[in-house]
Parts: sequence; structure tokens; C-alpha cells
Amino acid sequence: MATTDWINQAVSQLQQHADNYPDQAFYAVLEKVMIEQQKRIDQAQGEIDGRSWSGW
Repeated sequence: MATTDWINQAVSQLQQHADNYPDQAFYAVLEKVMIEQQKRIDQAQGEIDGRSWSGW
């Protein structure tokens, strides 16, 4: 997940510097979506790896 650390930091900075609540809320939800998406990517990669080792 180190490859996505830079974007997580950028979103956190944007959230901290947002002038109004709707923007802050948007960045908070965006961060949660990105975390969930990365979990799904990791799970899919694990599934592919597991299937390749099991021989299908």
C-alpha cells in the first residue's frame, strides 16, 4: 500500500485546508473510499495469488 501513501497524504492535507464543511466532508469520505478500494485490490491480488498456487 506504500504506492498510495502520497495520495492519502494529499487528501488529508486538502481536508485540513478546506474552507468549508462540505469540502471537508467530501475529502473525509474520499479518504474512506480510497482505503476501502485498496482493501479490495489487496484481496483480489491475494485471490489471484492463491488461485495460481492451487492450480485452479
